[in-house]
Amino acid sequence: MNHARHNANVQFPIVASTERQRARIGIFDSGVGGLTVLREVYRQLPNESILYFGDTARLPYGIRSQAEILQFVREILNWMLQQGVKMVIMACHTGSALALETVRSEFPIPILGVILPGARAAVQQGKRIGVIATPATAKSNAFRQAILEINPAVNVWQVGCPEFVPLVENNRIHDPYTYRVAKEYLQPLLEQQIDTLIYGCTHYPHLAPVIRSILPRSVRLLDPAVHVIQAAAQELELLGLRNTRAALPTQFYVSGCATTFAQLSVQWLGCVPSVEQVNITDLSQVVR
Repeated sequence: MNHARHNANVQFPIVASTERQRARIGIFDSGVGGLTVLREVYRQLPNESILYFGDTARLPYGIRSQAEILQFVREILNWMLQQGVKMVIMACHTGSALALETVRSEFPIPILGVILPGARAAVQQGKRIGVIATPATAKSNAFRQAILEINPAVNVWQVGCPEFVPLVENNRIHDPYTYRVAKEYLQPLLEQQIDTLIYGCTHYPHLAPVIRSILPRSVRLLDPAVHVIQAAAQELELLGLRNTRAALPTQFYVSGCATTFAQLSVQWLGCVPSVEQVNITDLSQVVR
């Protein structure tokens, strides 16, 4: 299997055609978490057209091995290339932590992750930084390393939160059980008297009402989604890829049940999206 075949003799054009500017930006996540990134695109880049993919058949990503995550990410990127996207935003911290550096050298389009923009913003905000993340992201130490490279004087504590993604995906945000779980996860960070908390997973901002009720008001919450879209805007400008015309309607695809995703998404999108299922075996065949 030649993962790098796209990289062979392909140069991404610096001077982009109008057609290229109008191409979609691909955003993917394991599920509805990436909608927090999508909302930021709507807010900051209203002219950009989006293709959103939720790998709902294989979530949660946070308990997967690095080899599995890398395979999933390659499959999704190959499929997105076939759809003609001009840029991909990994709205998935686990993918960003475990696969981003590898796939960046294998694909001929800009690929942005959420960790570095989040780390840069956190260092500007606080000195005692807590990170809540999936077990895989926490274990990777990606946030700690990124933050300490920018400012070694900052203190960083990370907590793996395995139950958060399933609770969000099952629409249990306001369940009393979710509050108890959140309190348990946040307790070690409260003991360290953190001044900043990073949502180290795009699902977690959906839990903001619960998390905010547990933390002291002095603790600042940081959503990397805001900052990755700022980075995307700069990259589009630099490459001459920014779209100046009206955006096309967002295309939504999932690997699992389209109806479930649509019903769960409505509370964050304000409407019922039209969602299409993409067969996982189709994704796998793309890279064989």
